[in-house]
Amino acid sequence: MTDEDSILIGEGVVLDSGAAPVPLRMVSGAIDMVATLMLLVAGFAALDNLLPAVNDAWQRAIVIAWTVVGLVVVPVLVETLSRGRSLGRWAMGLRVVRDDGGPVSARHATARALLAVLEVYGTAGMLAVTVSALGSRGKRIGDYVAGTYAMRTRGAKRALPTLAMPVGLGEWARTADITRLPDGLALTARMFLARVDSIHPPSRVRIGTLLSQQVATHVAPPPPQGTHPEAFLVAVLVERRDREWRIESARMARSTSEGEALRRLPFGIPDAD
Repeated sequence: MTDEDSILIGEGVVLDSGAAPVPLRMVSGAIDMVATLMLLVAGFAALDNLLPAVNDAWQRAIVIAWTVVGLVVVPVLVETLSRGRSLGRWAMGLRVVRDDGGPVSARHATARALLAVLEVYGTAGMLAVTVSALGSRGKRIGDYVAGTYAMRTRGAKRALPTLAMPVGLGEWARTADITRLPDGLALTARMFLARVDSIHPPSRVRIGTLLSQQVATHVAPPPPQGTHPEAFLVAVLVERRDREWRIESARMARSTSEGEALRRLPFGIPDAD
């Protein structure tokens, strides 16, 4: 593990971010590039019979449209529906996540796919490899723009334990105003909570107090008097996670409902037998 794959917090404690090393990203990227190019070639082969039947303008439009579908639309759909996976990442045990460790959305996948046209396909991957080797956590330009990085799902030291709402803080957390935490702060707090049992007790107290003070600037009202700093951190991260889950669930339900409404015939128009 290099310094760029870790987070250094107070008292000199290093937390592993789980970032994938550059060689693994290179191999997974090469697999994805080959798969994408094969898809493009197969599509163009299937269009051979269609293109001669249309004029030059339509031919150019079809070629451009299929290129966009192959290089942008398909990767966005795969990455969004698989929650950060792809063929290459699945083979190498990687997943793309947000800087705070959360799952990527269509917005993140779109930014990554658009930048990949330039840094991956436009330069045969040389620009992406160079930026990843010189940057933090093996990020390429698309990761910096989208606020993501590739993490290991296989071969990592251990999975992060699941957080549960501390007793007595559930009602306060549900009504608290929690603004967006900086990605670095959220990830540091999450990694700290995963390592609390292995940190020297005095350092654990100081780090927990410092992190809780930083997180408290994004939360109102403050927790009940006497709340332990670690319990406060857990409550904020759990409530933040649950709110994102509810928002995403509502969005998916709304999308499904709208899709069903669009497939139904307009009111008053009988269905044809």
